[in-house]
Amino acid sequence: MTTFVFAQAVGATDVVAASGPASYAWLLILIPLASSGLLLLLGRASNRWGHLLATAASWATFIVGALIAAQMWSAPESARRFTQTLFTWIPAGDFTVNFGLLVDPLSITFVILVTFVGSLIHVYAIAYMAHDPARRRFFAYLNFFIAAMLTLVLADSYAGLFAGWEGVGLASYLLIGFWNHVPANAVAAKKAFIMNRVGDMGMLIAMMAMVASFHSVTFADVSSKVASVPTASATVIGFFLLVAACGKSAQFPLQAWLGDAMAGPTPVSALIHAATMVTAGVYLIVRSGAVFVAAPVAATGVAVIGAITLLFGAIVGSAKDDMKKVLAASTMSQIGYMMLGAGLGPIGWAFAIFHLFTHGFFKALMFLGAGSVMHGMGDQVNMRRFGALRGAMKVTWLTFMMGWLAILGVPPLSGYWSKDKIIEAAFSAHSFGSAEAAWVGWVYGLVALVGAGVTAFYMSRLFFMTFHGKARWTTEAEGAAVHPHESGPLMTVPMIVLAVGAVLLGGALSVGDTFINWLAPAIGHVEHGHPVLNEYVIQGATLALVVVGALVAWMKYGRDEVPTSVPAGNALTEAARRDLYQDTVNETLFMMPAKGLVTVARVGDASAIDGALRGLGGGSQMLGRVVGVTQNGLVRTYAAYILGGVIIALAIVLGFRL
Repeated sequence: MTTFVFAQAVGATDVVAASGPASYAWLLILIPLASSGLLLLLGRASNRWGHLLATAASWATFIVGALIAAQMWSAPESARRFTQTLFTWIPAGDFTVNFGLLVDPLSITFVILVTFVGSLIHVYAIAYMAHDPARRRFFAYLNFFIAAMLTLVLADSYAGLFAGWEGVGLASYLLIGFWNHVPANAVAAKKAFIMNRVGDMGMLIAMMAMVASFHSVTFADVSSKVASVPTASATVIGFFLLVAACGKSAQFPLQAWLGDAMAGPTPVSALIHAATMVTAGVYLIVRSGAVFVAAPVAATGVAVIGAITLLFGAIVGSAKDDMKKVLAASTMSQIGYMMLGAGLGPIGWAFAIFHLFTHGFFKALMFLGAGSVMHGMGDQVNMRRFGALRGAMKVTWLTFMMGWLAILGVPPLSGYWSKDKIIEAAFSAHSFGSAEAAWVGWVYGLVALVGAGVTAFYMSRLFFMTFHGKARWTTEAEGAAVHPHESGPLMTVPMIVLAVGAVLLGGALSVGDTFINWLAPAIGHVEHGHPVLNEYVIQGATLALVVVGALVAWMKYGRDEVPTSVPAGNALTEAARRDLYQDTVNETLFMMPAKGLVTVARVGDASAIDGALRGLGGGSQMLGRVVGVTQNGLVRTYAAYILGGVIIALAIVLGFRL
């Protein structure tokens, strides 16, 4: 395998007006958006067929994307970037933002991933949500999610991207809390929504800085002008873009919402973790590559955050017993790999997107596999109550195995071709901020290697606890037996298709560096690089750690008996079970001071403001009572008052004269 360095500047390829299928790129947004709106407007009248319309709309969107991709593939490299202005959006004096589309290999890669994987999830959800009375509304939200994500990746400006960015945030809130009759689900949805708003402030501030520096928020203007502004300005923009990416892609320290997001129906988890929301931050960083080239300190921040998060997620995943939360931690960790690659600069951009693309298939596969297990096990998610399901659920077992081997990076499955390239790129890093530092490659590379070993352990733990060992099939509440069974074809066929992708996709796209060359018009061409270790040594070390991690997991959870109750653990295990106390940190640093501020404001309002107003009212009442005593209705009394007033007035006048 070869490590690469990108030589061509971002955006160097000419942009041409859209023609042919690319001129219909607006349909990619309109079709799912119209379907979603129609289902929401019709309400219960569409209950019987709404899910079919939504699924057809998703597949129609994929067909449009595939036609555009075919047009792009057949075109010469210099003609693979199309633009299309749809309408004037924000006219503000000499500052104008048009709503336009940028269709290039980077955006169309996301289109294919979102629409193909998303459409398979739609098919799966037809069966998974069959008995839910609000299924039509669920599918409307799924369509809206896809429309928002496609807006995000197709927009030609940060303003257009932000519209889709907020759309996926809204869709995730609606879907995570879809079963909001359970209070915990509603709380999880609010947590995701609020934490993402923190990241969204980063995006808004970054756009404000762009307007101040470039008087524009289009990708073309920002990329072409960023090299001419002071490094400090580019660094500010880069760091706030990183804040935005951390929120949307659940990267440290804004990752605490991701595990709670498992409250949504499993098809939602698959869509969020494989094709849509959490991939948006990686897209933002790579699309903003020119900014990070001009701001090496911010680029280093991206790489460091990615390195921290990939270990953070792996450690948390090693201690969870909830099957879906293990997969959530896995997503956090794998996105960390992508962020590490994206933060390495041009050398890692294509590898980050390559891993994102292959990961979309095998992670969607494993989430759908988890849903199949839940379907057969009475909606249980506790792996300590599973075991030996390979006999009762053979299709789920075989397909899930393909996803498990792919995420481990076992050759020749997809993860081997994509994740290993990020590890090699990490060993090729040679700068920390703006300074040259040979040790950086060792640090990043070793972190990525350790992450691969821990990934092998916790994903093997999940696989063996669920499908191997002895059967532990009882419900937690009553201790009653359950009867696991295989899911129907509407659920298993999408899993089989995704399993084929998990096995073949990475190798197929690696032949002749097909995927890397495909992305070249968007992010540049490549040359050979020089990792601090021989590439074969890196591959051998990675595979050795993977084997060790999987073997340790098999000995502990496949060969030995797994207790059904949670055993006591060491300090690290207990910390990992509590997400390394990230919620505690957030509550201590942010929630408790905010609650204190609210308490102070409430007391101040009650004591100072309300007290002053009550005192003023009381004083007025007392004055009224005093004056009221003097009003007895007798004329001679009033005459005396008048006489007394005249005497006092005369005394005052005489006093001043004397």
